This record gives sequence, C-alpha cells and structure tokens, in this order.
Amino acid sequence: MTMRFGAFTALDDVSIAVRPGTFHALLGENGAGKSTLVKCIMGFYQATSGQLMVAGTEATVPDPRTAHSLGLGMVYQHFTLVPSLTAAENLVISREDPPAVIDWRKEREVLNAFMETMPFKVPLNEPVGRLAAGEKQKLEILKQLHLGRKFLILDEPTSVLTPGEADEVLGLVRRLTEKGEITVLMITHKFREVTAFADEVSVLRRGRYAGGGKVADLTHADMAAMMVGTESAATPSARTGEAGEVVLSLDHIRARDRSGRGAIAIEDLKVRAGEIVGIAGVSGNGQMELMEILTGQRPCEKGTVTVEGAPYHATRAEAREHGVRYLPEEPLRNACAPRMSVAENIGFRTFDLDGKGEPRFWLNTGRMKKAATDLVAAFKVKTSSIEAPIASLSGGNVQRAVLSRELTGEVDLLIVANPCFGLDFSAVAEIRARIVAARNKGAAVLLISEDLDEVMELSDRILVMSEGRIAFETPAATADVAEIGRHMAGHA
Repeated sequence: MTMRFGAFTALDDVSIAVRPGTFHALLGENGAGKSTLVKCIMGFYQATSGQLMVAGTEATVPDPRTAHSLGLGMVYQHFTLVPSLTAAENLVISREDPPAVIDWRKEREVLNAFMETMPFKVPLNEPVGRLAAGEKQKLEILKQLHLGRKFLILDEPTSVLTPGEADEVLGLVRRLTEKGEITVLMITHKFREVTAFADEVSVLRRGRYAGGGKVADLTHADMAAMMVGTESAATPSARTGEAGEVVLSLDHIRARDRSGRGAIAIEDLKVRAGEIVGIAGVSGNGQMELMEILTGQRPCEKGTVTVEGAPYHATRAEAREHGVRYLPEEPLRNACAPRMSVAENIGFRTFDLDGKGEPRFWLNTGRMKKAATDLVAAFKVKTSSIEAPIASLSGGNVQRAVLSRELTGEVDLLIVANPCFGLDFSAVAEIRARIVAARNKGAAVLLISEDLDEVMELSDRILVMSEGRIAFETPAATADVAEIGRHMAGHA
C-alpha cells in the first residue's frame, strides 16, 4: 500500500499480513505511517496504490460504513463518544440500526448481560462527559466488542489504564483471539504489551516496512532497533544531589470533583527541591482535579497552596516570580494556541520581557524567532518551520516544544501530568530524560501519571491517590508494586 498527500509520501509500498485469530502488534514512531495505514484499512483514506484483502478476497473500502459491514472495527486514540449521553445511550446508538423508540428495559437487560462477561466495569448511567479518560477508553473498547466486530484495530488502547487494567483488557482480547472469535491489530508503544499478548509484530519506520515477525523470536532491543534505526534514544542521567527545602505545599485542601458530588481532600502534600514526587492512581480518582487546583482552573473550598512559603493562586505573575512551570496532559489543547506558530507558542512565557527579564511593551519578533530556533534545535523539535502552526506537529513534538518553553530559564517547580501519553518510543525517552535533568538541577517535580511504570521509573517518592485522597506513600527505592496496586484499587 502506498499513500501520498501531494508531494509527501506517508506510506511507501507497505505490505503486512494479519493471520485470522491472531493478535498482531503494529509498532513505529510518530509519523511512521501507522495511523495512515489503519485509516486506509477503515476507509477514511483511499490509498494511492495497493490493495486490501479481507478474508482472502480483495475489498474496496470507500468509507467507514463499508469497513463496518466487512466486520472491521477500530478503537481510536481520540474518543468518539457523545459526552452529553450516558454510557448506555452511547452503546445503543452506536449500532447500525438503533431503534426509533428505545425499549430501555430490554436494552438494559442486554447491556447488563454483556457487561457481566467483561473484565472491567463502566457506570452505564453516568454521562460520558463526567467519565475519566480511562473510563472513556474502556467504553470505546466495550462498544466495539458489543457491536461484534470480527477484526478489531486498537490504537494505543491502554494509554490511560493501570498495568492491572491493561492486563485485564488485553487478556480478554487475547482470549477472544485464541478462541478464534476475533482478529486484532494493535498500535502500541509498550514493548511489554507486545511480548505479553501479541503473536506477531510489524514495524514501520518513516513510511516504510522496517521488519517484523513472530514476537517469540524477537527481543525488545530488536524491536527498538527496527523502530528507530541507527538513532539512539535519550537516557536519563544519573540522579544527583539530595532533596532540599519544601517548594510546594498543599495543606487541608478541599474541592469539588468533576461530578460536583464528590470531594477532593488532600491533608498534606509536599514536594522538595531536587526530588520527583510521583502521584499514581487509577484514572478518575482526583488526579485531574489536583492538576486543575495547581493550575488555578479549579477553586478550593478550603485549605492553602503555597510555593516557596508564599500563598499561590497560579496567576502568571506568581508563576513567573516563583519559577513554576507546567506540562499538562494533552498540551495541544491545554498549553498551546493550536493555530498560532511554533515560535509564538514557545514565546508565551517571555514575549513581554526584554533580554534582561524586564517588562517590555512591544513585540521583538526577531528575538522571539531566534529564541524559538535555538530551542527547536536544542529539544529536537521536528517541524517544517518555526512559522508552522503548532497543531501541525506530531504529539511528541508538541510535547518537546512545550517542554522547551517550560524548562527555559529558572525552574523551581515543575508540575507535569501524563507527560508521555500516547507518545512514541524515542519521544518518551527524551521527555523522561528532560524531567530527570530538571530534578538534578534542583527543581521540585510533581509527576501525575496513570502509567505506573513511569511513576516507578522516575520518582524518588510515590504517593497514591484513591477516591480524591492521598491513600499511601512510599519511597520509590523500596516500593512494592503489589502494595501500590492494592492502594490504587482501594483494597488496602
């Protein structure tokens, strides 16, 4: 299959075969062509050349509806649910022939019976807009299974799940493939998931097929080499220094959760200079609200947030005075102006300052572009031009661009949330290395992540959030994964 967009070739003569009843993994960095390939399969794109064979017969797929009629389904990385409707309503209207008048007693009996066969639960009567990201992802997978798709494409299906949840979900999918009920093609960046669940793997690099084979015959190093070629991934530098004075302190915080019915109650949370404090927890247990409190997006009913001993309300002036920087989840939506250029987005922190850090009243566009050019090179941001809209960059490069802005200058406190969500192998390594480097320079780092492996790898100290509270604390060096998991699940 070849797919060209004007002069740009996104796929260059790529061929893969997914055997029936198997679990096939598709690996590759951002921009490798994975999304283009599956969009051609699902009928969103029409390939420039090549063919698609379904069950041994050549198939023409002009649109997703045709793909669905062939038994092809896809769980997308970005949610396709209707936020204002409940989970149950989303499942019912996703059918090809939803009834004009819905018999909810009958529908609920069917849905309840279906849910009994699933390894995880989603509140069927809750509006999707109130569900956490992990719950939405579960619902997307449930929707495809409920529709009875026989060939299921999973695009980063476990990005917001805990390792236990991920194993449950993929374990179910694996068992279905072993029974011959479905065939799966999964896009992932997690080598552990490939080796644990996949039968075969195909690797794309820069739009071309770079290799593959039976998972049992390949090591993680083999797969990494196929993904990045001769390029080497960044590795975090050794940890240096000891924890210093308290930089961030939360005392007796009370706030409403996203539903407006539950409470966020944080009695005591402190982060010291030169340490990374990781917040682990199942999605929907208050991590999102904690980030919103720290960024001034969610008011507190009670309690205080202090930075370097001073009350902190997350104003721009306070953030500048105390060297507070942020890398929120989904930075293109939460930390960027998508239609503005890469240079303008990188300049948001300093556009109104002169070279000495003093306020100025006019833009020095030449100086701003020069600074952006230097940071793009230093942080390895891949972009056609610093004048390009930042929305045109891949997810990993948006992260790098935002990090280049947030880590420039004096950084006393860095607050990051799910910094590697959905990113490729080399982008994950680069961003984690930058976070550790900031810690080694003396910054206090609060890492909020739903990836327990990430928390374990980066943190000096680990806290667990459950039901809006800090439920557990342990030094990372002596942390027990099973014990952390019990606290995450609320069973400790």
